Amino acid sequence: QVQLVESGGGLVQPGGSLRLSCAASGSIFSIYSMAWYRQAPGKQRELVATITSAGSTNYADSVKGRFTIARDNAKRTVYLQMSSLKPEDTAVYYCNQGRSYSTVYYPNDVWGQGTQVTVSS
Repeated sequence: QVQLVESGGGLVQPGGSLRLSCAASGSIFSIYSMAWYRQAPGKQRELVATITSAGSTNYADSVKGRFTIARDNAKRTVYLQMSSLKPEDTAVYYCNQGRSYSTVYYPNDVWGQGTQVTVSS
């Protein structure tokens, strides 16, 4: 069973940047796809970005060109570099460890505590 710990969230102004980190343990990190999800108040959790074990990435249209997902297998960590942040990006951000088949990501139902990102003036 993987354990996931997200960090790096905070309050940022529109247009600002933030880098989120997710440390994974309890699994063979390098063989899994990783993903970032977010959940805004009153909304369902939505997929933001994925990265496969081979390093292929996919992004939600809403964040494409602004967010970058990356992984460091040696550190067992996945990152989400967030730039040009918008108020609509405000959410609790969660990482997930799962599987990718072609471009489809299949999440594991294991989540960390999440990290709050608030984009506001």
